[in-house]
Amino acid sequence: MVNDDDGTARAARHGTADAPRVASAGENKAKGRPRGRPRSFDRETALEKALLAFWEHGYEATSVSDLTRVMDIGAPSLYAAFGDKRSLFEEVVRVYGTGHGSFTDRALAEEPTARAAVERTLREAATAYTEPGHPHGCLVVHAATNCSDAEVEQSLRDRRNANIAAFESRVRADVAAGMLPSGTDAGALARHVGAMIQGMSQQARDGASREELEAVAKIAMTIWPRTGTHTG
Repeated sequence: MVNDDDGTARAARHGTADAPRVASAGENKAKGRPRGRPRSFDRETALEKALLAFWEHGYEATSVSDLTRVMDIGAPSLYAAFGDKRSLFEEVVRVYGTGHGSFTDRALAEEPTARAAVERTLREAATAYTEPGHPHGCLVVHAATNCSDAEVEQSLRDRRNANIAAFESRVRADVAAGMLPSGTDAGALARHVGAMIQGMSQQARDGASREELEAVAKIAMTIWPRTGTHTG
């Protein structure tokens, strides 16, 4: 059988019976054959779902099967889009730091003094750690609980210590500017802030309300040293 340039069988024009039968079989086969294309998904939505799972259960207790279930994707899609479980978790932590957990960075960047930054951080932590719609507390504080992965544990520890170092840097700057007494122990004051933040996170996990944590934050600020007319 000879075809024209446009792919139409000449035999079909002359009523040859086998030409339409071949075309029909091909059409039927095409209709019945699975495409084999992976199901598409919204990456940001899937990532947020993974974030909530890690936040609620921690790194160790959240399995790949848990993640594929809550993200509503297959394991091959998860690995193709995010890498392995640890890579996914690392991305989750970065997303958390720029979203749910960004209030500390904003306070440090926007407030004029260390005292004002700390007061705002504790006040906003009371809200962020207890608001509905997501697990209570802080992912960076709780995600490595009972974690056997030393690298994950160290990564979260480094993030917590980086926050304390940022507070210490602001305290030292205020001491140098005369806004805090010259004898202020910047390291101890910054660690006090870290202890308050981490403690409030655990209290939120244990059921403390926003109002109760705001009261804790208010008491915490009573120890803040002052000097001269600077009230920061």
